[in-house]
Amino acid sequence: MNEVILSAVLILLIGVFFAILFWQKQRQRNQLRKLNQDLDRLLQQGIPLPIDQYQEGERSILANQMEKITLRLTETADRVQKEKEYLADSLADISHQLRTPMTSMNLAVTMLRSPELEHSRRMELTAELRNQLSRMDWLVETLLKISKLDAGTIVMALEPVSVQHLIEKAAEPLSIAMDIRNQQLRVFCHAEEIRGDLSWTAEALGNILKNCMEHTPSGGSISVHAEETPLFTQITIEDTGEGFAPEDLPHIFDRFYQGRNASAESYGIGLALARSIITAQNGTLQAQNGEQGAKFTIKFYKQII
Repeated sequence: MNEVILSAVLILLIGVFFAILFWQKQRQRNQLRKLNQDLDRLLQQGIPLPIDQYQEGERSILANQMEKITLRLTETADRVQKEKEYLADSLADISHQLRTPMTSMNLAVTMLRSPELEHSRRMELTAELRNQLSRMDWLVETLLKISKLDAGTIVMALEPVSVQHLIEKAAEPLSIAMDIRNQQLRVFCHAEEIRGDLSWTAEALGNILKNCMEHTPSGGSISVHAEETPLFTQITIEDTGEGFAPEDLPHIFDRFYQGRNASAESYGIGLALARSIITAQNGTLQAQNGEQGAKFTIKFYKQII
């Protein structure tokens, strides 16, 4: 009798065990099915996962991880969308910048076709064409450089650069234009060297000097002060021009931004390129109004900050 009862109890326990096992498997399938439905609604309709409906355990962890992944995908999609909008705006700005010289060139070409055009006027138009082509070439080259810097495809050299030589190299292309404008360049160099890329840094410095030259009246001057501290080498550039309008200061280094005092030949990308170059070499570039005109401050840090 006892053996029959024990057998019955054993059979009952086995039945209960399999019933519980079946119930757990069915529950897992239902939860996985529900998780799949929730994920589908999240991906298709953007409805968040109802994490509170899941119990603690592997499925809850899985659901939590899936939400994190989806959040990262959403952030990536938002970033890509912003980059697309920025690219579209940049292309619109580039098109606008190119349209002006191209309009002038088309007009000049049309006038050059006239057989009655005087020789002196023909020479003037030819010179204008050459000037506009030079401007377009500079614009395209500068945009390519900025694009390469943004993409991180340019590797800056890390070598000792004489500060005195750097300033001379940056100012050399502007010497004739400054002579014509009767402007003076005053250099006060009390720094030995920085570690960086001579060519790229000279281009950045040259763009700043060019900006100062264009906003300094005839007979004015541009001063360059270089000094060294234990933490950084500082190069300060000041001109005797009109300085910055208060509303322009926050946007001085924005691409294609043209302030109130921008010259007719300004594209608004020279200072943006200068900042990109300096930043890529562990440096900072700031602009402000000095005692007389504009003031730019460059700092090349001796340690990574």
